[in-house]
Amino acid sequence: MAEVNDHLEIKFRLNDGSDIGPKSFPDATTVAALKETVVAQWPREKENGPKTVKDVKLISAGRILENNKTVGDCRSPVSNLSDAVTTMHVLIQPQVTEKEKKTKKKPKGDLRQSKFVCLCFGRRL
Repeated sequence: MAEVNDHLEIKFRLNDGSDIGPKSFPDATTVAALKETVVAQWPREKENGPKTVKDVKLISAGRILENNKTVGDCRSPVSNLSDAVTTMHVLIQPQVTEKEKKTKKKPKGDLRQSKFVCLCFGRRL
């Protein structure tokens, strides 16, 4: 009979390619709790780190994870392999204050790009 693993090894990939972790999380851990871990363990020497959980977005398997989901909900079939580590990509977008919103109104038709960048690496079969 196969062993049931109720923990998931996760490492958080930052935008410069460095990692936080890997660390083991129970399946019942929420995405919001994972974001708290990222904020708490963010390397202090790196600039533009998240100030709050609202500044952090996590991407796993090409999907932005919702705060109310759990680690178990995000589990992929590959994560059931022994010694498998799941990599979640971290995106940081600082919250815009009301003052900044008022001063940075975009004119109609302004097609600026989003501040998010997502790089997905894989191979075609």
